[in-house]
Amino acid sequence: MMKDALIEKLRNGCVVSCQALEDEPLFGSDIMSAMAVAAEEGGAVAIRANTPQDIEAIKKRCSLPVIGLYKQTYPNSDVYITPTMKEIGAVLSAGAEFVAVDATNQARPDGLQFRQLLERIRYMHPKAIVVADISTYEEGVKAMEMNVDIVSTTMSGYTPYSRQSKDPDIGLVQRLAALKKTPVLAEGRIWTVDECLQCFEAGAHAVVVGTAITRPQEITKRFVKAIHRRNEHASNYSAK
Repeated sequence: MMKDALIEKLRNGCVVSCQALEDEPLFGSDIMSAMAVAAEEGGAVAIRANTPQDIEAIKKRCSLPVIGLYKQTYPNSDVYITPTMKEIGAVLSAGAEFVAVDATNQARPDGLQFRQLLERIRYMHPKAIVVADISTYEEGVKAMEMNVDIVSTTMSGYTPYSRQSKDPDIGLVQRLAALKKTPVLAEGRIWTVDECLQCFEAGAHAVVVGTAITRPQEITKRFVKAIHRRNEHASNYSAK
């Protein structure tokens, strides 16, 4: 499928992020691929997945396109989402149609500017669809000017200089979408159906939902915290 057709396939859809780190209960490619199949059966339009191993496992069991990334930490940089050409090549070799790359202003471990990295991706992997993960409006505009294929608000709240909030950055989605230049994915802290729909109202091309669907330990915590608040309120009321 051509780039434009794959990007169009995402329009007005829900992308489900199926990720689990080593210290999490659902870690493992078998589990993540099963999660991706469940997301596909539920009507997702694409999967966002971390590591070549998970991507390969998902592509074997799931027919949806994959937005691939590879989280790696380096001692001299805060950039960890597919930070260098090494990780980018691994993601694309694993079968991902899209590659998500940190496009923030933070220093990269290889010393390259994002523009230089993008040029290398275009030269070495011309079929790759590049998703620029940004944290601010300025970063999004800069990525659009570089002609990335998609801009995603993934990093809003995860850089020290971006908007810090427990809620999704719908305002950022709206400002970038209003430019009508590059498709915008809304991602980050989207917990409810209402928040998802608000992102579409703001102009999102598609919405990426992760924790609220695929991290049961965090979903459980929300219910438990609410129960604890209810019990504390009831105790305080009965004590009066």
